[in-house]
Amino acid sequence: MRRAEIKIHESTAGWLSQDEDGYHFFYDPSYLKLPNAESVSLTLPLQEAVFNSKILFPFFDGLIPEGWLLDIAEKNWKLNPRDRMGLLLACCRDCIGAVSVHPVKEEDQL
Repeated sequence: MRRAEIKIHESTAGWLSQDEDGYHFFYDPSYLKLPNAESVSLTLPLQEAVFNSKILFPFFDGLIPEGWLLDIAEKNWKLNPRDRMGLLLACCRDCIGAVSVHPVKEEDQL
């Protein structure tokens, strides 16, 4: 399973994971309690329930670079262009906008 910490500004907003069943996103319970909590996108509104999808959620897929920048990332990090989660983890730590994606190492998941 691959996992990412999703931040809005500097706050941990939620967690995105990929396993054999697809993709899963949920908001961190402590983030939901904040008075100024905001959703990562309109398609992923604030809620306690887990969002599940067979494909990478369109909002997160939209964070992945395109064109020449994607070509550079694929060549430098030897990434498969079909591995959307791998691209997201490698390329989206410092995105334009408030949302960022931070890989969680397997040893940190225990």
